[in-house]
Amino acid sequence: MDDPKRILIVRPSALGDVCRTVGVLVSLRKAYPEARIDWVVQEEFSAAIRSHPALDGTIEFPRVRMGHWWRSPARAREVLHWLRELRRGGYDLVFDLQGLGRSGMMTWVTGASRRVGRRWARELGWLGYNVRHSWPTDRHTVEQMMSLLVAEGIAPVYDLTLYVAQEHRRWWASQPQARGAYAVLAPTSRWPSKRWPAADFSALIGPLLERGFDRVIMIGSPREVDQTRGIAPADGKARAALVDLVGRTSLGQTMAVIAGAELVIANDSAPLHMAVGFARPCLGLYGPTDPARVGPYGHREAVLRGFSPAPGQSVNYRDRRLGDSLMRLIRPGAVLERVDRILSGHLGPADDDGRPHETSDAVQGAAR
Repeated sequence: MDDPKRILIVRPSALGDVCRTVGVLVSLRKAYPEARIDWVVQEEFSAAIRSHPALDGTIEFPRVRMGHWWRSPARAREVLHWLRELRRGGYDLVFDLQGLGRSGMMTWVTGASRRVGRRWARELGWLGYNVRHSWPTDRHTVEQMMSLLVAEGIAPVYDLTLYVAQEHRRWWASQPQARGAYAVLAPTSRWPSKRWPAADFSALIGPLLERGFDRVIMIGSPREVDQTRGIAPADGKARAALVDLVGRTSLGQTMAVIAGAELVIANDSAPLHMAVGFARPCLGLYGPTDPARVGPYGHREAVLRGFSPAPGQSVNYRDRRLGDSLMRLIRPGAVLERVDRILSGHLGPADDDGRPHETSDAVQGAAR
């Protein structure tokens, strides 16, 4: 086919996966510099990509508002209107990087002459494509997505850089908590099996201050407030240095906080992949999920997993019987030891645009 003039990326969710998909965007922009490139993304996640210079526009998918559309004529009409607008986009080339029934349907609705997705996508999503490629499930998620580009003759560019909107950078710069060196804790997860215990996160705060940080900032969404109530260090100094922003920031503001961090410690969750996107020193804590497939891409040293599956053993992180049993295998001492190794070689705090500059005195002290 001739070079496409209008390209669409379909990757509505989840937030961490949206962050990991920006390499596809950069690859497409390099291959087709004159094309318009849009992205279907869940509306509450659009701030993660909206400021990316390679992206022309976002098509926000109001998943929550359109839920159970068959129960409401008004919602059904909204769904139909949204799909008609998607069709009017006039796309030549569409990539479904979600690989589910809903995303396959969106891809089909575009009517694009080339609709690309994975062979045997789940929930019959593959029916929405007229071009289907194999999907190497034994590789990292980023490489799985890039495999669709390679199959289409497009050279992959492994650039996962994220960008913070100026309004959110200015907001964070105006906050007193932004001054000095700070570490970020992202202790939440939708799945209990991915959550490191609150008491163990509490045990990190005092030692992080001893390593040269002025404060520790805790982040999370409004629906995750209950998960962090148990994070309360006994030491008064550590308690005073803990800044609780859980449920108090927008996604864009949270990105600004992460972009300026000297260190991010997170469960297997979106903030970890944001830290990668801002080139921030980070450490991901893993239990049932395999970091070789879903870890911070390109940062094998930034992973600590207490659980080692036996050959051929698989664990379903959705199994609620697991509780946090696998995460409890990670001890705070092991986390601090890995933190010291990471800090000893990192690039330093971020400038306003989220790019790193020279290491600060505070973190040089932390690394010693």
